[in-house]
Amino acid sequence: MTADALQTHAAVPLPPEVIAAHVGSVLAADLPPIVAAGHPVLRRPAQDYDGQLDDETLARLIDTMRRVMHAAPGVGLAAPQIGIPLRIAVLEDQGAADPVVAAARSRGPLPFTVLINPRYTAAEDGRDAFYEGCLSVPGYQAVVERPHRIEATYTEPDGRTVTAGFEGWPARIVQHETDHLDGMLYLDRAILRSLTADEEHPRWAQPTIDEARRGLGF
Repeated sequence: MTADALQTHAAVPLPPEVIAAHVGSVLAADLPPIVAAGHPVLRRPAQDYDGQLDDETLARLIDTMRRVMHAAPGVGLAAPQIGIPLRIAVLEDQGAADPVVAAARSRGPLPFTVLINPRYTAAEDGRDAFYEGCLSVPGYQAVVERPHRIEATYTEPDGRTVTAGFEGWPARIVQHETDHLDGMLYLDRAILRSLTADEEHPRWAQPTIDEARRGLGF
């Protein structure tokens, strides 16, 4: 079954054997292509992962997603971004090298993390607004306001369910990728007046978005 045909039936939970066969076809490519905005897989909630794949295939999927994320390069990738409608995402960020940027954006390192069936809630009222981009929406960035600190519950590849707190930029990454699993793109939450093409973004590449606010009027 092709990815397009798979999505035709995505409103109904797909049988494990259909999911497994589709994952196998995606993994036949060493680095599967990233699906772009406009594909239905990015606009439908992904299915919960409940053992549709054997351990070896799950491990291959996670490894492939990590390599696709690094090659892009990006700091997060959700399974729907390679055409797989399962609630699985991978995250990893080295943090900001510039200490001023790191402090302004609370962008410390995020070790490699696998989120299976993640859900999150805001852990406080504080919110941060910064530019975000997306591997499925190449060429543009826009400002998104998100909770500064969240609490996320997810399952790890070994089957353990954990609840962990994230704050600052790592919290932003968790939220961005979990939104993908809910059929949302960052543009659904963005301040659209801030939308900036990549070639214009260096103009607003300060640690905060203050100059962009003044220049673009948002």
